[in-house]
Parts: sequence; C-alpha cells; structure tokens
Amino acid sequence: MLKNKFFIWGAAVVILGIALTLAATRLTGSKTDLSQALTFTVKPGPLTINIVESGTISAREQIIIKNEVEGKTSIIYLIPEGSQVKKGDLLVELDASGLMDTQIDQEIKVQNAEAAYVNATESLAVAENQAKSDIDLAMLTLDFANQDLKKYINGEYPNDLQKAEAEITLAEEELTRAKDTLKWSQTLNNEKYISQTELAADQLSEKKKALDLELAKNNRDLLVKYTYKRNLAQRKSDVSQAQMALERTRRKARADVVQAQAELKARQAEDLRQKDKLKKFQEQIERTKIFAPADGLVIYATSAQGGGFRRNVEPLQEGQDIRERQELIYLPTANSSNAEISIHESNLKKVMVGQPVVVIVDALPGRKFSGRVNQIAPLPDAQSLWMNPDLKVYATKIFLDKNDGAIRTGMSCQVEIVIENHAKVMFVPVQAVLRIAGTPTVYVRNDSEFKPRAVETGLDNNRMIHVIKGLEPGDIVLLTPPLKAAGVDYQAPGKDTARSPDTSAVTKPKRSRKQKADE
Repeated sequence: MLKNKFFIWGAAVVILGIALTLAATRLTGSKTDLSQALTFTVKPGPLTINIVESGTISAREQIIIKNEVEGKTSIIYLIPEGSQVKKGDLLVELDASGLMDTQIDQEIKVQNAEAAYVNATESLAVAENQAKSDIDLAMLTLDFANQDLKKYINGEYPNDLQKAEAEITLAEEELTRAKDTLKWSQTLNNEKYISQTELAADQLSEKKKALDLELAKNNRDLLVKYTYKRNLAQRKSDVSQAQMALERTRRKARADVVQAQAELKARQAEDLRQKDKLKKFQEQIERTKIFAPADGLVIYATSAQGGGFRRNVEPLQEGQDIRERQELIYLPTANSSNAEISIHESNLKKVMVGQPVVVIVDALPGRKFSGRVNQIAPLPDAQSLWMNPDLKVYATKIFLDKNDGAIRTGMSCQVEIVIENHAKVMFVPVQAVLRIAGTPTVYVRNDSEFKPRAVETGLDNNRMIHVIKGLEPGDIVLLTPPLKAAGVDYQAPGKDTARSPDTSAVTKPKRSRKQKADE
C-alpha cells in the first residue's frame, strides 16, 4: 500500500512537471532550453517488470456453508466468528416459526388428501362392481330375448298353427256330422217321424258348425298372415334392443370405471403431492439448524468476501435477514491459502498462469510469501462491471507455496506479480517514449538540441520501460518530448517520412484511438 502511494505521488509530480514545461514552451514559442529541460541519463541496471495489486487472503480448501431454507428468513443464533468447532456443533439457527405454522396447515391438507384418496379407492370398487352387475343383467336380458325369439319361431307359432289346423279339422268333422244329421232329420220329417221343430234344430246346428268352420279358418289365416309376423317382429326387436342396451351398458360401465380410476389417480397424486410438501416443510425446518460438517475455524462469508462500497455486503449478525443459497460461513479444511486479486484489462496481456508472485500480508509486516499465478478468469468480474461499465477487471487466484498458520482468511494483502526480472538492462521512464508512425521513439540530446531516435522496447512496469535496442549508456533522453511529434502522419513505404524534430515544423495530424491509448 505504501509503495502504491509513493508511485502515485511520483507520477503526479512528473505529470505536473511535463505540463508546466509544455505550457512554458507554448508561451515562449522557442526551442527547448537545455539547461531547464527534464532529462534522464541512460545507464544499465536492474529492472523488474511487475504488477502490484491489492487483494484478499482466502482458504484454498474450505467448506462453504449456505442457507438452504427457501425464501427469506432471519438469524436467531450465530456462533461467534473465529470459534474453533467440532463436527456436529451448531453454527447457525434460523427462525422456523413461520415454517412450523405452515407445517400444521400442511398436515391438515395431508389428512384431507388421504381421506379423499380412500374415498376414491372405494368409489372405484363400487363402480367396478356396479359395472359388472349392469353388464350381467343386460347380457341376461339379451339371452332371454334370443330365447323368446327361438321359442316363438320353433315352439309357440307351430303350436298355435297346429291348434288352428286342429280346430279347422274338428269343425269340418262336426260340420259333416251336422250335415248328416240334418239329412237324416229331413228324411224322418218327411216320414212324419220327427217334428218340424226338431228339424229346425238340426238345421240350426248345421249352420252353427259351418260358421265354426269358417271362424276356425279365419283364425288360422289371422295367425299366419298377421299374428305370426307381428309377434316375430316384436321378438326380433326385443333382441335388437337388448343387444343395444348391452352395448350401452358396457360403454357406460367402462366410462364409469375409467372416471373412477382417473379420480383415484388424481386423488393419489394429490395425496403424494401433499405428503411431499409436508416432507419438504419438515426438511426446511430441519435445515433451520445448521451444524458443522467438519472440524474447523468459523469464518463469516461476509468477512472473507470483503465489504466496502463495491460489494455493499452487510456484516453477518443475529437478527439479519438472509436469502436462499446465501453463503454464510467458510470452514477451512487445510492451512493452504490463496490470494485473490483483480487485474485490469490493460495488464491482462502481461500476466500468465505459472508466473512467480510475491505476497505481502498487511497484518504480517516484514514478511513476504512466495506463490504463483494459478487461475485467471476468462471474463470480467460481473460485480465490478455492474458498478462501473467502463471498469473491466479479471479475478485472479494466487496459490501460496507454503502453508503458514499466521495467514488467515479475509486478511488484506499486496500481490506483486513478477513478469520479468533483469539483472542489467537499459531502461528509461515510460514518459520519455513516444510512438511516431507506430515506432517507439525517444528524444536524445545531441550537442545543443534533442533529436528523435527510434528504439526497440520491451515491457514496462508503469514507471520504467525496458529498452532492448537503440540507446547506449550515457545517452541523455528528454522526459518531456514534444507530444505533437507522436501525431506524424504515416506514409506509404518508399516516400520520405523524415521530419524535423522541431515542433514548429510538425503538422497536426489525425490520431487513431490506438495512438491515443499508446500516448
């Protein structure tokens, strides 16, 4: 932290000096005064290309305990942070009063669902029994109708026809006898053996027998022509109606049974659903008490994550409302630690997995811990991006090489990622280098003026930049180069691109976004 402050103040002083120098140059309109120019003498020396970021210590191996109660609930008991717990110790207890009331209501719903399920089961049995009874009765009715049809065709009608024929035969015999008697009576009457009255009686008897014969024949004709057809059609209709009644009965029986089965399934499903809900409420009540899954040191998640303006995390405490799946407590299971930092996108190209790291823990002054870059997030941190859309930082994890009991989760730290470490190289301050037509250029003192010289550069540490080629020990470079020179128009190869280093001879070109960023 102290190193960052020194760097900020130093950069501010340098920028202020550059601004004052440029302002003086514009006001006088003269060339740079060598005696007053800010310069840097080039000489070989050690150079470390690094990135320094603030971060937080976290446990590498830990159990994250979350709230598994649905919705929002409040904490009624919370174990003190820093407590050493054993497996099975109570860590957090949440308010379960609302869940208990809901459980009682749910038990009533379960009882009602069970009663409805039993009723549906019995209703199905009744529907199946009634369906079987109705079908049997319809089948019996159809069987009787078929028997009646056969009985009439093969029994009743032949008997009636035979009876009618017998009556005709008997009437014919009786008529024959009556005729014979009348003939004999007429003979006796002629002989005066019988009276006229007796003769008249025999004549009447003969007429009656004739009428009986005619009636018997008419009855036979009625039986054959009308009664038989009517009775046959009636019995055939009875068979057809019985068949259709049987089909209706079967369909209705199937419909009643299917309806009862559907009702049973629905009641069974409702019963299971209500029981599952009751079980869920019981499990939710059990989850209101959170026990330690292993031995460890209690660390509140809010302490490990860090608070501040960006996260806006309220410290964990009793009475606080918490949401489902919210992280509550971290239980480290080992002494190994990580350092978590955020790297700005401008430095992302410099950092790679496996690079060495030096970690300084603020709570342990004078001690340094070595480590390495282990993981770089593929996407920007969503929280920082939400707070400031123009700020894109990438979460990075640093593994510490050695375990140390003095390092605890939640401690603040400074992480120095060592990108390059040179024992003896050329370097100049970063403000001394301009990009002219895409080429790194410095202004080197030559007798009474500064002239531009193209150089080959490496990486920088935001203070010094590595000069690979183009400078010699003892060269004096200008720390306030003319910024307008960085805007010289790029020309196609083969054309004269030489321009005077005098700023008065430089035209004002259009600069690309990349050139502005490089500046």
